[in-house]
Amino acid sequence: MNNSLPIGIFDSGFGGLTVFRSIAQKLPQYDYIYLGDNDRSPYGDHSFETVYQFTLECVSWLFEQGCQLVILACNTASAKALRNIQQLDLPKKYPNHRVLGVIRPTAEVIGNFSSSANIGIMGTRGTVNSGSYPIEINHFFPSVNVHQQSCPLWVPLIENGEHLGKGADFFVEKYIQELLDQSDQIDCILLACTHYPLLIPKIKTYLPENIQLLSQGEIVADSLSDYLVRHPEIENKLARNGQRTFYTSGSAAVFDAHASVFLGEKIASKKIKMDS
Repeated sequence: MNNSLPIGIFDSGFGGLTVFRSIAQKLPQYDYIYLGDNDRSPYGDHSFETVYQFTLECVSWLFEQGCQLVILACNTASAKALRNIQQLDLPKKYPNHRVLGVIRPTAEVIGNFSSSANIGIMGTRGTVNSGSYPIEINHFFPSVNVHQQSCPLWVPLIENGEHLGKGADFFVEKYIQELLDQSDQIDCILLACTHYPLLIPKIKTYLPENIQLLSQGEIVADSLSDYLVRHPEIENKLARNGQRTFYTSGSAAVFDAHASVFLGEKIASKKIKMDS
């Protein structure tokens, strides 16, 4: 058996590092390649077709590096590109490869966290407008009401290092209040953007104590662990050296500086150039 294949993890930028951190903590034995398409981020306001094109290019690049399994640690890519890649590209070009997202694993369990059957979703404009979360959650929890709120300024605040400063308070409180104004029955809120966990201390300041706050990292890590148990034909091929390699389509120096915030440790990434 050739145990030499790394797991690929992709995000449009830095946010996926919060998901990667949870995955690596739960499954530290495997090798990982992380790719951030920082040169073309953010993906949130791009069209479905553009996000699909960009995501497919990055996934294909990870396949070329030997990854047979790729995780889209990006809500926008999961919402706008995953279905097309799974249904159109993998069967024709990569029949032995798999691409998984972050939306479905979350949708499979999120209803278990709500007693009132009212869930709040806070995400980018692209994720919210895609309607992916209400659609997926309805498959598993038909009786749950899903209330969505886009938070277009949260990612810029985080990427500019302003997320814990006083200047962020107005927009954190604003979006939380706009979500809670939709229903007084919301008892569980999902941070449906991988950047948003960095705002948790600030969010909790403005969130009623009876509302549970969820981020995706641990949920996705648990789902991946279960997936590998159910798919030994993939798991048996994975390299187990604990190696972690990071790539970015943007500036490696900028990526490394931000990564230390998202990942909680210093890294040295490598710059690559994407096709378009």
